[in-house]
Amino acid sequence: RDTARVFGRIAHGAIIRTFAQQDVVEFADFSQLPTINALSNEEHPCQALADLQTLAERWQGALEGRRIAFVGDGNDVCTSLVHAAMMLGISMHVATPKGYELPDEVVDQAADVSQHGAGLTEFTDPKAAVRDVDAVYTDVWTSMGQEVEYAERKRKFSRYQVNDALMGLARPDALFMHCLPAHRGEEVTDEVIES
Repeated sequence: RDTARVFGRIAHGAIIRTFAQQDVVEFADFSQLPTINALSNEEHPCQALADLQTLAERWQGALEGRRIAFVGDGNDVCTSLVHAAMMLGISMHVATPKGYELPDEVVDQAADVSQHGAGLTEFTDPKAAVRDVDAVYTDVWTSMGQEVEYAERKRKFSRYQVNDALMGLARPDALFMHCLPAHRGEEVTDEVIES
């Protein structure tokens, strides 16, 4: 609180990258500065904005009515991608292992901000999620701060790897997206990321 108040007197804005989402909220409240969340354990909005800008460039602005499949952990990256996509009329398919789904409040928020008929559908089967989508997105299976869960996550997420067979179920012109850095051979194969 003290640091936020001091920055509020000497700066015009702040960008925060931290673990706790509450730290971003508290800093914004006490500093009274425009505050950008560059990453937290709950959201990664700047990543989502950059990804959707990339998709808009590749799809020449035609976003409405598209479908993206997110395959992996219903984490901060997935949350922000769902929020942003739904606001732009892009439907989302999210495939996660049981226990790694999007939080209920994120699902509710997605419904609240949905535009142009965009919908969110959750899957446990990655094959069903990627069928006929316009883009397939994944992220690392073990994020920063979760390293002690690595072995268990690797086991639970193994069938969620984005490989040639999985990409083959998407549209023939489907794009592959990853927020990077990738753990090649885990969530994505070399062949897909280099394709």
